[in-house]
Amino acid sequence: MKLAGAALNQTPLDWDNNLRNIKSAIEQAKEQNVDILCLPEMSIPGYGCEDLFLSEWVSLECFERLLEIKEWCEGVIVCVGLPIRLNNTTYNTACVISNKQILGFTAKQFLANDGVHYEPRWFSSWVPNTVEKFEMLGQTYQIGDIIYEHQGVKFAFEICEDAWRNANRPAYRHKPKGVQLIINPSASHFAMSKTDVRYHLVVDASREFECTYLYVNMLGNEAGRMIYDGETIIAQNGNVILRNQLLSFKSVDFECAEVSFENPLPPVDVLPLPPVDENIEFISAITLALFDYLRKSRSRGFVLSLSGGADSSLCAVAVAEMVRRAVAEIGLEEFVQKTNCLTPEEFPVFRQLSADELRNVLVSKLLVTAYQGTINSSDDTYRSAEELARSIGAVFYNWTIDEEVKSYRGKIEHAIGRELTWEHDDLTLQNIQARVRAPGIWMLANLRNSLLLATSNRSEASVGYATMDGDTAGSISPIAGVDKAFIRQWLVWAQLQLGYEGLQYVNNLQPSAELRPLEKTQTDEEDLMPYPLLNQIERLAFYNRLSPQQVFQELKGTYPDDKLRQFIQRFYSLWSRNQWKRERYAPAFHLDDYNVDPRSWLRFPILSGGFRQELNQLPS
Repeated sequence: MKLAGAALNQTPLDWDNNLRNIKSAIEQAKEQNVDILCLPEMSIPGYGCEDLFLSEWVSLECFERLLEIKEWCEGVIVCVGLPIRLNNTTYNTACVISNKQILGFTAKQFLANDGVHYEPRWFSSWVPNTVEKFEMLGQTYQIGDIIYEHQGVKFAFEICEDAWRNANRPAYRHKPKGVQLIINPSASHFAMSKTDVRYHLVVDASREFECTYLYVNMLGNEAGRMIYDGETIIAQNGNVILRNQLLSFKSVDFECAEVSFENPLPPVDVLPLPPVDENIEFISAITLALFDYLRKSRSRGFVLSLSGGADSSLCAVAVAEMVRRAVAEIGLEEFVQKTNCLTPEEFPVFRQLSADELRNVLVSKLLVTAYQGTINSSDDTYRSAEELARSIGAVFYNWTIDEEVKSYRGKIEHAIGRELTWEHDDLTLQNIQARVRAPGIWMLANLRNSLLLATSNRSEASVGYATMDGDTAGSISPIAGVDKAFIRQWLVWAQLQLGYEGLQYVNNLQPSAELRPLEKTQTDEEDLMPYPLLNQIERLAFYNRLSPQQVFQELKGTYPDDKLRQFIQRFYSLWSRNQWKRERYAPAFHLDDYNVDPRSWLRFPILSGGFRQELNQLPS
């Protein structure tokens, strides 16, 4: 029997795009004489419709589209995801179509309700081992925990979260019923190192349940924040028959393989994956996320305030690497068609260029940068910004903002009747410089119909080390999901492993906001604490969910007790004080196993007691 999976790059409520991808997958399946094709979870409407799943009309629209899709399914079984709404209750289902006939709808039994997931807000769980009938548009269908059969092979489903429920997963109930094939349509979000867990979830299951397992994930930056890696796995009795390349730039990543049910592969011990390189995973994910965000938002490129520091440098390299990777995989013609970055006259000229030349000229079409210096900016950061922009082909502007800062400062000094000084007005004088940088860079973004890249990282977001309406200004904040320590080591890796020699300058600098006078030698870690420690406290506090006292005990011995206590108090105080900032950050990609975005992974009250009692109880 030939099995296939097609990872689709869908968009919520983009009916034309979504059905075009589904039709392409079905056509490829028919060309390859596939018996069963699985498409991802919620592939008709897109997984990220959120509260629209509560709207009756969305489910009805999906069903009407389903009736359109079934007419394409001659000679093939297709599994496609959509919501089914019955009696004011919405179910997350996989519909099985065989030779233009709907056989039934399997409903998801377990709903994801942790981290970035809020499925119980929209869907209801189906009761295991039950099947019901319902009527829709004049026809009667079955829905529930259904066992299907094709060519004498029984098959059934686990839908995404179903497989993550350990002893409660449906596979335990499928095995005694004689199920030989388990199909799993998923929308399982990307996080660094997660693929190893998912690999074992699938391949180990094929051995434990003595079956063939077909797993298919969603692909791309579907709705703005979540990224899907498009993983397809076919495994039998612990043997990996097929596993695809993840994080593809294709709209449809179709994969298929022959599987024998008459003479199945013998059970084997599951081989582990090679060690995961998170540096590679990170750049693969963020470049795909940027590419999809660019084209789905119908923007014409990116604009970046390039300070010469680590964060903005990473954003610049991410755009350059997006261009390189996308063109290498899907070709120049499709890249241009999706980004609309070249005129018909330019295309034949550009296609003659070498890979490096092509990357740089395409970057010049898609990325505009500006260095906005003040008297507090150093020659080192200017050189870092200019050389990096030149090396990747980005447009580079350079101007100073001292006159604007002086103008605002003069207005306020006149209004309050005194001079502002660094001794008494340090924070105010820092913030006005960051805020004055925003209008000019926004103007460039508006002029070009481009996305303004905000450069805040997760470490800064945790402690509010950012100027609201200044360096936080932007359309998207692509690196807000990763910490500063990761960013710094990644830049060194990118210089050495990806060949971005323009990073040599930033890799020799200490991170600094450069908002105080140069003689004060401002650095981020002097203002805050060592970044590796900040990240440890953050993870223990909000990923491991420990109290301040427990965090202190976990970290005891890494610093002298009085110094450690000071750092912990500073972290929790700044965290509590700055929740309002995190509520206003530009949308960020989910890249790690957690983030501090209150609209996805971590919610915290804007007003709180600030851990005063808990911090007072730290050992003295």
